[in-house]
Amino acid sequence: MVAFAQAPNVRRTPGTTNGVEMLVPIFADVFSRTGLSKKDIGFWCSGSSDYLAGRAFSFISAVDAIGAFPPIHESHVEMDAAWALYEAWLKIRMGEVDTALVYGFGKSSAGQLRRVLALQLDPYTVAPLWPDSISIAALQARLGLEAGLWSEKDLAEVAARHRDTDAASLLDEPYLADPLRRHDVAPITDGAAVIILASASRAKEFTERPAVITGIEHRVDTPVLGARDLTRAPSAEAAARAAGISGVEVAELHAPFTHQELILRASLGLDDRVRVNPSGGALAANPMFAAGLARIGHAAQEIFAGRADRVLAHATSGPALQQNLVAVMEGLD
Repeated sequence: MVAFAQAPNVRRTPGTTNGVEMLVPIFADVFSRTGLSKKDIGFWCSGSSDYLAGRAFSFISAVDAIGAFPPIHESHVEMDAAWALYEAWLKIRMGEVDTALVYGFGKSSAGQLRRVLALQLDPYTVAPLWPDSISIAALQARLGLEAGLWSEKDLAEVAARHRDTDAASLLDEPYLADPLRRHDVAPITDGAAVIILASASRAKEFTERPAVITGIEHRVDTPVLGARDLTRAPSAEAAARAAGISGVEVAELHAPFTHQELILRASLGLDDRVRVNPSGGALAANPMFAAGLARIGHAAQEIFAGRADRVLAHATSGPALQQNLVAVMEGLD
């Protein structure tokens, strides 16, 4: 990784749902910092959702931010752009290209996010019931409370750390979806993120201290909520084992709910020596389909700045931590 940028994370933007207005400035940002231009990019890959945009092929409209000419080699994933980064990483590893640009965007304010995310559930037995995303997360949090894995005070302490406030005062807030309060839930966010990848042989041309991806893997758990232990994240555990996360100093975790950060900390075996979410994480800003990519970017920035030598980034997709991607990066000195 040689460059990362993200659009301002805002509650609502007047822009269109294809992300063009958010993408043009951050494309210009990463190009200016690396000295690259559109013609220097070997592969483009994006992550977004037509369901979120409310229009078919919205990702094609987003290509307007790149420009229609000269032609480009482009692909897309219908999920968080962290998985688009995985595809771009494979392109470079296979020797097909030596540079790639990955971007993700989402305008969550355009619809009712809680209901939109219900469309990712089983279309025959679950989605027709319209269980919204926050209620599903509340069920997950309740299971952990009843199992004695965490308390409401533990959840408030996670939120307080991200908000730089007092946990005790947060416990006086009303429930949003029992046992979750508003501070336990990631905010509705419009935003976008972009990352430029380069082969290890070329990375030093574009930045002084690139972040080399030394391990990356993703795993999937069953979408049937009643068929897995929702207080654990087995796919995150498996992805972490495959990526090799020992010795990381910083971890950027894509946890849209406070209890999910606790699940991920336990699943990944992160102790107090690891700095978790110095960026604020998804609880500070959660642009759909870009938040996971942003976790990778923020983890890489710790390396760019010399604040860490080995970092972990995590992204999730699906209900209740169903799908998980883990990437480990080290500084190339």
